[in-house]
Amino acid sequence: MLGAIAKTLFGSSNDRYVKSLDKIVRQIAAFETDLESLSDAELAAQTAKFREMLAGGQTLDDILPEAFATVREAGKRVLGMRHFDVQMIGGIVLHRGEIAEMRTGEGKTLVATLASYLNAIEGKGVHVVTVNDYLARRDAEWMGQIYRFLGLTVGVIVPNLNEMERREAYDADITYATNNELGFDYLRDNMKHERSQMVQRPFNYGIVDEVDSILIDEARTPLIISGPTDDKSDLYLSVDAIVKQIVPEDYEADEKTKNITLTEDGVERVERMLEDAGLLVGSNLYDVENTQVVHHLDQSLKANVMFKRDIDYIEKDGKIVIIDEFTGRMMDGRRWSNGLHQAVEAKEGVRIEPENQTMASITFQNYFRMYPKLSGMTGTAATEAPEFYDIYKMNVVTIPTNVAVLRVDEDDEFYKNTQDKFQAIAKLIREKSEIGQPVLVGTVSIEKSELLSEYLNAEGVKHAVLNARFHEMEAHIVAQAGRMGAVTIATNMAGRGTDIQLGGNVEFRIEDELAETPEGPERDAEIARFKAEAAEEKARVLAAGGLCVIGTERHESRRIDNQLRGRSGRQGDPGLSKFYLCLEDDLLRIFGPDTLFARMMNSNLADGEAIGSKWLSKAIETAQKKVEARNYDIRKQVVEYDDVMNDQRKVIYEQRADIMDSDAVDDVVIDMRHDTVNSMVGDACPPGSYPEQWDLAALHERIGDTLGLDAPLNDWMQEDAVEPELIEERLREMADAKMATKVSDVEADSWKMLEKSILLERLDHHWKEHLATLDALRQVVFLRAYAQKTPINEYKQEAFGLFEKMLETIREDVTRILMTNEFTMRAPEDFALPELPDFLTSHIDPFTGEDDSSQVPGAAAMMGALGGSSAGQMAAGDTALLGDDPYAGTGVSRNAPCPCGSGQKYKHCHGAAA
Repeated sequence: MLGAIAKTLFGSSNDRYVKSLDKIVRQIAAFETDLESLSDAELAAQTAKFREMLAGGQTLDDILPEAFATVREAGKRVLGMRHFDVQMIGGIVLHRGEIAEMRTGEGKTLVATLASYLNAIEGKGVHVVTVNDYLARRDAEWMGQIYRFLGLTVGVIVPNLNEMERREAYDADITYATNNELGFDYLRDNMKHERSQMVQRPFNYGIVDEVDSILIDEARTPLIISGPTDDKSDLYLSVDAIVKQIVPEDYEADEKTKNITLTEDGVERVERMLEDAGLLVGSNLYDVENTQVVHHLDQSLKANVMFKRDIDYIEKDGKIVIIDEFTGRMMDGRRWSNGLHQAVEAKEGVRIEPENQTMASITFQNYFRMYPKLSGMTGTAATEAPEFYDIYKMNVVTIPTNVAVLRVDEDDEFYKNTQDKFQAIAKLIREKSEIGQPVLVGTVSIEKSELLSEYLNAEGVKHAVLNARFHEMEAHIVAQAGRMGAVTIATNMAGRGTDIQLGGNVEFRIEDELAETPEGPERDAEIARFKAEAAEEKARVLAAGGLCVIGTERHESRRIDNQLRGRSGRQGDPGLSKFYLCLEDDLLRIFGPDTLFARMMNSNLADGEAIGSKWLSKAIETAQKKVEARNYDIRKQVVEYDDVMNDQRKVIYEQRADIMDSDAVDDVVIDMRHDTVNSMVGDACPPGSYPEQWDLAALHERIGDTLGLDAPLNDWMQEDAVEPELIEERLREMADAKMATKVSDVEADSWKMLEKSILLERLDHHWKEHLATLDALRQVVFLRAYAQKTPINEYKQEAFGLFEKMLETIREDVTRILMTNEFTMRAPEDFALPELPDFLTSHIDPFTGEDDSSQVPGAAAMMGALGGSSAGQMAAGDTALLGDDPYAGTGVSRNAPCPCGSGQKYKHCHGAAA
């Protein structure tokens, strides 16, 4: 009670914080008149002036008012856009490493230019992170005009760039990129053989657009780089045929987690079918020999029962294409992990691609926490403010709108079933369309969007459907969704990146209708006509009530609902929003309180009749909060497990960096050799044991295998007072002498390069195997809870032991290769570093199997040192011959598309001689 009174009198803490920034906004405004009097050249010279001020000891905060005023003046001259005062507040919030929550249409893209420019003056680089490639390109070109006018360089990171292009983009003052590209470049950089091959600079400052989508929704899934394993197509097909014979009584399904388990009767039935198919070893499905069959069975059950065609995926050109649950887009090239994608392929009868093995991975949480300063902006962040602070230490600041919001948000309407609900929606859409009011309808799946389309066809309403099937037309459909009488059905409006302008988008209309019209008076006249028509049509749409937004059901997250609503009522325009719900909606069916449904079903609600109440809306919001809390727990669990791997990842990546930066690693190799000797002797001669208990036969064999030495252990044992330390010392001396003889016959620089290559290759190989082991451990460690043990603590303990074992294995492996292999040496300049094998980039949720990431075409072109080559092959491998290749020496990677435009990989075209 007292808190509410205080809030009414003094405003919320957010209101007070925003008000405190007014002083800085006034300081910014004070520079405007002086800057207006400068010429373009003088205004551009401000950047050099600011750099001198920083060199003289001033801070970014000191120069902020004048720098922001400079960007505002540049925006007026270059784009014809002047930053509002509320946008200045947003820029200050971003500069301070906080999240600016600004409603849709408030100009977040322009706000980012303020903090980007200020922080780029230092020359350490600024990353502006977007949700898709289209936005990265658009914003880099659009806002880049301001930066280039002020003398800064702009880069953009999108798929299909070669290594040189990526490095140049990262070296720019301001770099636009998607979250996936940034994360995958970081992982690939740490798979390289030389520092000069790495494309990213040290992290400095990042601004995340649609920060809730990237740091919350997509953070449920780590980024993974993986390579193919053996083909098991026949096994998938055989298991799928068995699963298709299973009846619902044989299993129990949990739709919340998308998990499915067999009942006792189901296990017996499946065991008999597997026996008949010759796939079962023994008679018990859960014997250790049947582990692989059980894994395939679980994935096939999940694919057949829990994953639905046209909702979770579609079939396109004989391939299974995943549907992104957040945006409704097709995820071409993306694949579920752990055999789930192969199970879906078997279910649908398409070609089964091989499974993949993890080579490198990182979560978005741990990636973005590497930035010394990180900020973000979105229209919907307040509901997740605690998580932003807990995970990223970022506060959410709600920025007031430039113009008061006039949109009317009506209460939800509730129906008994889907048919009644869709009939009511179609009727409302027809009424709105008849008066010329544009309508945007949000659905949660392709299936629902196409079902609604059928209802609209029955009503005779002309409309456009925006979902994964028509993904290519996305921006053009959205751009015209505000035209008179337009009706647009969209699977999900999150991250669409194109504003809905009332009266239509003139730029897209020019692109669509005047693409073939050459520059000249005729084209100019048409453009003038388009603008006049858009202005006249906008006035009519405003008179009709602005954009009407209809939600066909509530999403799991309140943020997605708010994003849909936020499409209407931008910049003071009128608008309307309303949600329609029914008992059959997934959210209510799976997560809603049973008592609510029981009361509703037992009421006298007639077919086609609707009810609506504050109590009902509150119950639905409660269901959404339950889902949000569950999803937060999932993300926290992902972070907890990845934090364990992150500590190990840092150690490995730091070791790789030290190796790459060293001129020679002979001291590291010597330490490894000595540690290996000590470990071998320690295993055979345990401390505190008697000589007669020592396993000298095993030690002698291991010395021969690892060091290539025939140690006279029996002769040494004849001596008095022989100790393990003495054996260690003599073995070290023998190994050092042998290595010194081997090195003396080789040119010094060649041997240095060989040692570095072997060290990196073995480090990468065993790190890859370690990741696979940790993946397997994470999938089963939850079973420890049945023994009253905490799974995460068990995981930490075992992961540490596995890491120690991996480091020991690396030491022994490197020692064995250098001590026992014979090498055909070449001059250092003839060494050709091995390429990364072809791999898939994916963004997999380890708990649900969902994928939310892109395969980067040409990604295998990144030079590196994983897998593939043995040490001997590296040393004696073929070298590149430049020949008649016109692109030789230009940095084109072998697996990238050939610059000649043939469509083939470079290595199969002009680079074939290499």
